[in-house]
Amino acid sequence: MPETDFEEKMIFVRRTSKTYQGGRRFRFGALVAVGDRQGRVGLGLGKAKEVPLAVQKANNYAKRDMIEVPIQNGTIPHEISVTWGSSTILLRPAAPGTGVIAGQVPRAILELAGITDILTKELGSRNPINIAYATMEALRQLQTREDVERLRKTAEPEEVAG
Repeated sequence: MPETDFEEKMIFVRRTSKTYQGGRRFRFGALVAVGDRQGRVGLGLGKAKEVPLAVQKANNYAKRDMIEVPIQNGTIPHEISVTWGSSTILLRPAAPGTGVIAGQVPRAILELAGITDILTKELGSRNPINIAYATMEALRQLQTREDVERLRKTAEPEEVAG
């Protein structure tokens, strides 16, 4: 798996502090999305004492947890709504030429996945981490028509008389 074809986008960096006797110590958390714009995308949250290390860790986590996204004509196969924590994301397929109608966090993930036309709505809490994880979970749950047909064929119950 060549790693050069992945593009990364830093979604956000947060600074947290812990107070010690001699003052505050800062740590950083970086949320990074990685994708090839051809149906593969990953998300990572890295934490470290310095920003570059946090970004590097997040990048590694994102590459480790890549998922395949079914894309049909530049959009998703069906509408889906996923709740993560107190955040809910609604993803809707869109006609060609619509573009990516999304907030900052889902836009970064969807564009790196290679989706060109989609409608989204963030509901509930707009916490960037929860929205990012909800978006990834929604993409993970997407199924194509062929997937559903295959699943239904294998899980077909025996005919019951009566």
